[in-house]
Amino acid sequence: MVAMVRSGDLLHTLRRIRRKLVIYFRYRHFGNLRRVRERYLQLMLGCLTGSIYEDPPLKALGSDTFDAKLREYGWDWPSVAHSMIGRRRMGNLRDLAEEVLFNRVPGDFIETGVWRGGACIYLRAILEAYGVRDRRVWAADSFEGLPPPDPAYPADAGDTFHTYTELAVPIEAVKRNFEKYGLLDEQVAFLKGWFKDTLPGAPTGPLAILRMDGDMYESTMDALTHLYDRVSQGGYVIVDDYRVVEGCRKAVDEFRAMRNIMDEIIEIDGVGIFWQKTA
Repeated sequence: MVAMVRSGDLLHTLRRIRRKLVIYFRYRHFGNLRRVRERYLQLMLGCLTGSIYEDPPLKALGSDTFDAKLREYGWDWPSVAHSMIGRRRMGNLRDLAEEVLFNRVPGDFIETGVWRGGACIYLRAILEAYGVRDRRVWAADSFEGLPPPDPAYPADAGDTFHTYTELAVPIEAVKRNFEKYGLLDEQVAFLKGWFKDTLPGAPTGPLAILRMDGDMYESTMDALTHLYDRVSQGGYVIVDDYRVVEGCRKAVDEFRAMRNIMDEIIEIDGVGIFWQKTA
């Protein structure tokens, strides 16, 4: 498995280099446009993760001092910033979004479990930066926090995510966060409610990116069960907490085994992983 992951990392790195070269030669006569786009997306990354203004983590969860390394890897919960996934996972999201745009992989982008909306805001910013008007960003969340463990899913037994009030961010607050960046428009759609209720009939159509951040076994399995078949060939499946939440990892492993999915799992930062859907 280690060899597989490393080969996948190398392949993804080569694809990134190729994409950067394509961008350079395609827009070499538009140097200013390239620079402005890069600065905009880097500024958005810094703002959304809070690393640009070094906001401290939530005091109730431990230290109240900003730590650049913790924020880089998404190991703290920011007090003000609109995302907790850190710079590494946010950067990966940009890489994969640009990949599907340049390869013309059809479909929208969706995140299941959005917290304050940061990752979805970044996806919308990427569409804006490249002038894409025919894709939408879907933000799926209860906007009430996580559900208590369901006895039907033993893997979630003892889970305490539902006790963290910090995870309950009202939909109105998330929409205001989009508005702060001038990115709340018809290319953003919201799916409010528990995944088991909203995802089966979600009017998304094809998906180019499925990003899951529901933490629990039930939430992860719901997203995979109802959305995986909508992911286009060449699209990406991202799992935020695969390496740190046992229930999440168990759901992914069971689903992949059940569906005989052999696509390589590629590490992001020791927490999140992704794979490209090849069939």
